[in-house]
Amino acid sequence: MSSFRDLVESTRAELPRAAFACWAAVFFSLSVLTLLISLAAAHVFFAVAGISYAAHLLRERPAVHFPPIKLPLALFCLGTILSVWWAANPAAGGFAVRKLVLFLILLFGANLVTSRKHLEILYRGLFLESALAGLLATGQFVAQYRAVRAAHPDRIYYYMTAERISGFMGHWMNFGGQQMLMFAALLACLLLGAGVRAGLKSAPTDRSAQRIGWVALAIVTLSILLNFTRGVWLGCFVATIYLLARWKPRWLWALPVLLLAGYLVAPAMLRQRIKVLRHPSADPALSIRFEMWQVAWRMIQEHPWMGIGPNNIEQAYVLYLPPGKAPERGYHEHFHNNFLQFGAERGLATLAAWVWLMAALGWHFWRLRRKLVHCRWAADAALAAWLAMLVEGCFEFNFGTSPVLMLFLFIASTPFVLERIERPTENGSRVKS
Repeated sequence: MSSFRDLVESTRAELPRAAFACWAAVFFSLSVLTLLISLAAAHVFFAVAGISYAAHLLRERPAVHFPPIKLPLALFCLGTILSVWWAANPAAGGFAVRKLVLFLILLFGANLVTSRKHLEILYRGLFLESALAGLLATGQFVAQYRAVRAAHPDRIYYYMTAERISGFMGHWMNFGGQQMLMFAALLACLLLGAGVRAGLKSAPTDRSAQRIGWVALAIVTLSILLNFTRGVWLGCFVATIYLLARWKPRWLWALPVLLLAGYLVAPAMLRQRIKVLRHPSADPALSIRFEMWQVAWRMIQEHPWMGIGPNNIEQAYVLYLPPGKAPERGYHEHFHNNFLQFGAERGLATLAAWVWLMAALGWHFWRLRRKLVHCRWAADAALAAWLAMLVEGCFEFNFGTSPVLMLFLFIASTPFVLERIERPTENGSRVKS
């Protein structure tokens, strides 16, 4: 009982002193810690955190820290709102406008995560939840495989890739995107987190935590492989290249050998998932993307400034196909590509603002990883997640998916959290860490 009381007190000590700020930090932390389990709960906690923080701002009028990306973010939001105004069906774009509120995660993270210990608690919780989601997804795969093998023994690959594992999420793309980001963050922590100890030998508890971390990473990696989402695989691969280059660059030479060995010993379904890339027209997931990207390009050519409007793609899709061509069977509500999606539905100006926003985030991550003294691995995690998000975003509209976007924005906020913590105050001391 006393140990639990000590845990509560130590956790409480990491929170802001002001009452409304304290509650805002609690609910924001709960929002972050439910992202991998329940999107509905994460949204509720996020809303309550916003109300509490607004009350804190009105009552205390504190200084507000926001990442230095205000101009491109404001232009992106403005472009989104204008594209809805000019859309053929403005009502359909209302959801895209409401989703802009999620960018407040950058504000909440930069102001409500008050110490390195607070940040580490959040990351450890996310790592644990990601491993639990991976275990659940692996169980889903085993159950699905047994059912498919009994009902369709001659079409196992088709059915296993048509409906995939999703962990706690409602869709496999949400699950895969979240696991990709957690893979990048966890690998950064394991490879680069020890650097803050300045060469000192790890304590036994640290070595135990490292072992637990590697087990968690193995579970997350397995769930990503069994998710069969090749864009996620590619995002993880690029993140791994970056983190290996930061850790021990000579290991990059071994990566092709490890990949070849892994391919040779991989189960037949995983090899088939890669082999089909040689014949993209035979893979519905690839062939429909080629059709979508051609439609998106025609939309951009005809509506270069304002686009056709957010969430207006499905109803206008057939109008941009070649005459007499029927659309391929499949999902047509977005284009499975961030760049083409924003260009087609919101116009080239909004696309340019989004590219500027992402470029600014990447530049600041790079700047902070060189500047931070403690927990530099968090900046490397943000950079790795940024790279993975961009690469996977060439094959999926991951920036428009709330579960993935919210997790990315939290990870993106963490280098700015550390910058604020390490920034000297007026009297020369540092913010509580």
